[in-house]
Amino acid sequence: MFDNSMYSVPKNIQTRWCSPENYTGEKGKAGMTRGGRKGSAKFTFRDGEEKVLAFEKEGTGIVRRMWMTLSDFSKEVLRGVTIEFYWDQAEQPAVSVPIGDFFCHSIGRMATFKSALFTSPEGRNFTCFIPMPFRKGFKVLIRNQSGKDILQVYYDINYTLGDELDENVMYFHAWFNRENPTTIRQDYKILAKVEGRGRYLGTNIGVLCNTELYCQTWWGEGEVKIYLDGDEEYPSLCGTGSEDYLASAWGQDYFYDLYCGCPVYDSEKMELDFFRFHVADPVYFQKDIRVEVQQIGAVDTFELKYGRAELALLHETKGYSYPSVNGNYETDFVHPEEDPEFGQGLPFLYERSDDWCSCAYFYLDQPVNTLPLLSLEERLIK
Repeated sequence: MFDNSMYSVPKNIQTRWCSPENYTGEKGKAGMTRGGRKGSAKFTFRDGEEKVLAFEKEGTGIVRRMWMTLSDFSKEVLRGVTIEFYWDQAEQPAVSVPIGDFFCHSIGRMATFKSALFTSPEGRNFTCFIPMPFRKGFKVLIRNQSGKDILQVYYDINYTLGDELDENVMYFHAWFNRENPTTIRQDYKILAKVEGRGRYLGTNIGVLCNTELYCQTWWGEGEVKIYLDGDEEYPSLCGTGSEDYLASAWGQDYFYDLYCGCPVYDSEKMELDFFRFHVADPVYFQKDIRVEVQQIGAVDTFELKYGRAELALLHETKGYSYPSVNGNYETDFVHPEEDPEFGQGLPFLYERSDDWCSCAYFYLDQPVNTLPLLSLEERLIK
């Protein structure tokens, strides 16, 4: 159902597009190259360069849509090119994230998907629909640290000028994190602690499982935990498992929906990429927030009992140790029958360590944040 904003026109609000045909977005200045006959639809992006894609020096408004495509979607480019957003003439970016991860193409792989906030209908473009307000202008730029020249970059950034923004309107932020490998019994940080008032919008997560150590066993029994407004040891919000957080259940596979999905689930390589957006179920914070997820795996005890688990075989042949989440013993696969839950049809839960990455999206009551930025070496997938 449409609301009246679809067919009413607010006064004094102007529409602007920035693209290679009009870098400044100025009125009456688009498509002028080559006499107006498609003279500047793209640009070449050399290694080591940075490029301002859109810039407004002053004035209020809202960035409403971004679209982009590249001639190179290699893992070096997806992680080596970063996109940055600056609000209100700030010198520090509110967003500084690898371009693939920002647009929900994580782990160095493109995928076909659609959602309410990001889409890639055929797996060969980036599109973002998240509204991003500003009060004193904005800037969007990209940096190329990929080690490669990108021969063709196409894009357009669509925004409005003159929007009235009240005190409750927040600034958009995003934060990228990666741990390779994660630390046993130490929860992975989807969003490090942020102070201020705002709204957690959700995340895109990528996992490259350590198949040498854990084979193809289930990786995603860990629970997402959201610490709000002074929470320390225990969170206010806690899920029941990784696939449950995505609104799936009993394992995971390829799917996508408006607010959740898993565009990549490679069961042979055990590589996956998934997203969850809190649009219909907002997560607000008044003082601070941090978001974490446990790295917990599972093996069916029936398989262990009858010797069909590859994990148990690895333990016997290579001496690997798999710490139990309940801490009763450190080498759980030697005598799994000692577990009091063994034989009751419940999975054996164990702590594990894999390659995790994420891009968290949130709104904050200030145009800058103090979150740490990862180096190029920490970002790149070998």
